Amino acid sequence: MAQKIYFKIGDVAGRFGVNTSLIRYWEQQFDFIKPKKSEKGTRLYTRKDMDHFEIIYHLIKEKGMTVKGVREYLEKHKKQESIDKLEVINTLKRVRQLLLEAREALDKRGGE
Repeated sequence: MAQKIYFKIGDVAGRFGVNTSLIRYWEQQFDFIKPKKSEKGTRLYTRKDMDHFEIIYHLIKEKGMTVKGVREYLEKHKKQESIDKLEVINTLKRVRQLLLEAREALDKRGGE
């Protein structure tokens, strides 16, 4: 049940069901995604990066926006609550998942 601090590019791509090349492309297109790199050059994304990818994925894949449209949208809404709301929603989803996992673990433990 431990949460990861860093995610490899394959983890990110798998989370969104896209190719790693698309993750690298989005990284180039959106300057606020800046993964750390290991000594071997492996990209290491933070939870905040994952939140950013969630927003980008939602706007491009689910809302049908272009990369340029997403850039303009984010610039326009940078100082507004839209981005904060999406980040809060993502955090609540993670908390819900953790609670479900804890409940499942407790149920298994109680059945022993």
